[in-house]
Amino acid sequence: MTALFALATSLLWGLADFGGGLLARRTPALTVVVVSQSIAAVVLGAIVLVTGAWSEASPQLWFAVAAGLVGPVGMLAFYKALALGPMGVVSPLASLSIAVPVAVGLVLGERPGLVQFAGIAVAVVGVVLAGGPHFRGAPVQRQAVLLTLVAAFGFGAVMALIAEASSTLTGLFLALFVQRVTNVVTGGTALYVAVRRGSVARPNIAWGSLPALAFVGLADVAANGTYSLAAQRGPVTVAAVLASLCPVVTALAARGFLSERLRGIQAAGAGLALVGTVLLATG
Repeated sequence: MTALFALATSLLWGLADFGGGLLARRTPALTVVVVSQSIAAVVLGAIVLVTGAWSEASPQLWFAVAAGLVGPVGMLAFYKALALGPMGVVSPLASLSIAVPVAVGLVLGERPGLVQFAGIAVAVVGVVLAGGPHFRGAPVQRQAVLLTLVAAFGFGAVMALIAEASSTLTGLFLALFVQRVTNVVTGGTALYVAVRRGSVARPNIAWGSLPALAFVGLADVAANGTYSLAAQRGPVTVAAVLASLCPVVTALAARGFLSERLRGIQAAGAGLALVGTVLLATG
């Protein structure tokens, strides 16, 4: 069941990332985040009411609040990076989020083994090769690389925080709901300020875009849920490795729907980032 839930996580996250990045190419990324997360919050609120998850309220929910504060920053940075593209480079670099749990372990007294040190080295080389401005081929802006690394940190922090926010299935529903409400409040405030300053156009979402926005928000929530279930039912390392395959889904979707093409050196860099991620998770 761990493998099944983790593979479902990679599929859901990969498709959500592709959809969010695609929407951000024609709609401000901040608007995509706020609207998609608002839809997800409404659905989760209904689930919490039906399941009676309110009874699971505890001080642990502060971890969900913290995840909700960090999450919009990561999603906004990631969607902007995906909009700049190419997705086949941006998405694998975001998988470096696994480095955050490793850093947390260091703070708590753990020491990485040789495999993890090798993973860090391989991942850094991957970042350089995939985003180096001196390489020709599919253009990769330095801004896209920096945004992706910010997103990776945000995603890793959310994974670490949400794992501490609940220990039961109904508690997970409540934690995800609290996280999404915080996402909406944080992102909505930022969107309001941006509109008032004139840096972002007033949101004008076409009805035809709502299904896509709903899919992005709900797929992201479902992925968080399946990852938590995978980690609860088996080794976290196995869950993390299989869930980290999500960039492959995004890259394949970009190749299939957008016909993105990468030169060999860029593909190698993206691949090394994934290899580094796997080494970090399994070391």
